Amino acid sequence: MKSSLSKTEAKKAVDSFFKKESFIADEVRKIRRLAMKYNIKLGSYRKSFCKKCLYQLKGSIRVTKHNKTVICQNCGYANKYKI
Repeated sequence: MKSSLSKTEAKKAVDSFFKKESFIADEVRKIRRLAMKYNIKLGSYRKSFCKKCLYQLKGSIRVTKHNKTVICQNCGYANKYKI
């Protein structure tokens, strides 16, 4: 039988995960599912991984007047964030 977490324990698990230096896509997928299950907002953590391939976000950065665009080094997807 699976043990269930409380919402505060799940929040601590999410926070401790994103404090790590590096992570892979499968780990991000599991943490996102955990956050969705307990209705936890990821907030600024969302900017640390690619929206498409879920790898750690590294690549070229382009800043315009209204947006910050980070092009993923792994898949080439342009992740846009409002400034």
